Amino acid sequence: MRLDQRIATSSDLSRKDARRAVISGRVSVNGTHCKSASTHVHEQDQVMLDDRLLTLPGDLYLMMNKPAGVISATTDSSQPTALDLLPANLARHVHIAGRLDKDTTGLLLLTSDGQWSHLVTSPRRDCVKTYRVTLAEPLPDEAFVMLEQGVQLHGEDKPTQPAHVLVHSETTIELTIREGRYHQVKRMLAAVGNHVKALHRLSIGAITLDDTLAPGQYRALTVDEISAIRERG
Repeated sequence: MRLDQRIATSSDLSRKDARRAVISGRVSVNGTHCKSASTHVHEQDQVMLDDRLLTLPGDLYLMMNKPAGVISATTDSSQPTALDLLPANLARHVHIAGRLDKDTTGLLLLTSDGQWSHLVTSPRRDCVKTYRVTLAEPLPDEAFVMLEQGVQLHGEDKPTQPAHVLVHSETTIELTIREGRYHQVKRMLAAVGNHVKALHRLSIGAITLDDTLAPGQYRALTVDEISAIRERG
């Protein structure tokens, strides 16, 4: 790893500011001042910035209550992203595990662990997701049955896997699915003649959105939450 990358990874400095710190003589490696940002350093090397030892972070696992109006992307030149809601020293290390549409709110998982992320998103893992769905019209009994049996989506060869539907009111349901097809929930409701007015993800696998998080807030996952994905999906 380059020295400037190591500094950016283990501090709140950007890569550009890390290079400046090296050039200005603020950095030492194993007790020796170094002014070359491209110097290769190993994990066991001691890197000091202004006499402060920089330690590499471990893997990060976060949940966010995603607000409407932000996209699930790392960067975007024209629209706000979910990562824009994180401090820079966290945002540069994580990616999104299981995206949400711009207008969809609720549970968003972010991590620096690529293998763990794959367990969340891999179709083979059968990782269930539950959504609170606000409908334009009441859901008739026949539509309820169709959703729980699997519906044929426009333009696809195979029907969806059976979903679980829990009715809260005439126009509010909880829908649990095991797949992650493009705009799946909205398309499923369209297939039974309805329209989604609002969509909010409540859970992924055994991880449930912390109801103390306001829109845009985040917290670290607990050890049990992290392990639940590895063990069961």
